[in-house]
Amino acid sequence: MILNKTTNDKFDIKITNADTFFKRFIGLMGKKDFDFAMLFTNIRHSSIHTHFMRFEIDVYFLGENNVVIDKITLKPWKFYNSKKQAKNILETKKGKLKIKIGDCLEFI
Repeated sequence: MILNKTTNDKFDIKITNADTFFKRFIGLMGKKDFDFAMLFTNIRHSSIHTHFMRFEIDVYFLGENNVVIDKITLKPWKFYNSKKQAKNILETKKGKLKIKIGDCLEFI
């Protein structure tokens, strides 16, 4: 579950933690569909790609205290490098969550 502490909205969605090299490397590549959020924790670089994906995703770059510092929607086979260094990155299916830059998130 994700709690938007800024708006008090709760999103009942399973969170998959990509906390190892292999999980980060595979990410959402090759999936036909997904109904969960993928959380990349303690990242070193604020860049992502959607190579080998079949759907659009919303990507939320999270800074200190999981505040959204950047957001983008990406189509398959794209690359994005955020100008702001994130600590964590949250990926969801396009339009799944209503979250804006500046919102503070909590993962329950």
